[in-house]
Amino acid sequence: MLFSGVITWRANKQDTVTTLSTEAKLLALSQAVKEALFIGRLFKALSLELNELLVIQCDNKQTIRLVVEDSAKLSTKLRHVDIHNHWLRQEYSSGRVLVEWIKTARMLADGLTKALGKGKY
Repeated sequence: MLFSGVITWRANKQDTVTTLSTEAKLLALSQAVKEALFIGRLFKALSLELNELLVIQCDNKQTIRLVVEDSAKLSTKLRHVDIHNHWLRQEYSSGRVLVEWIKTARMLADGLTKALGKGKY
């Protein structure tokens, strides 16, 4: 979101099969950070300076813990998941991205990616 408006969103199947929801969220988080960093570089090329930190919201506390805590380890035999995890930790450690938890009920993207009950509409 930028200036309280959505500027990009995407819903697609992940190309990678994962066995845990945390792994799936980690891969989705990695994709979101890559796209957000690209948009930031695009804005910079257009001479638009946004003196704001890049904040990505996630509704999975375990995924966030894997990114922000030094002691957190993901136990998986999937090398590509490890690569995404290490890259996200690097981006977080360098201060290029912040990851914050948000309640699942407040996730705006869910309305675009999941079947919702009548009450949510």
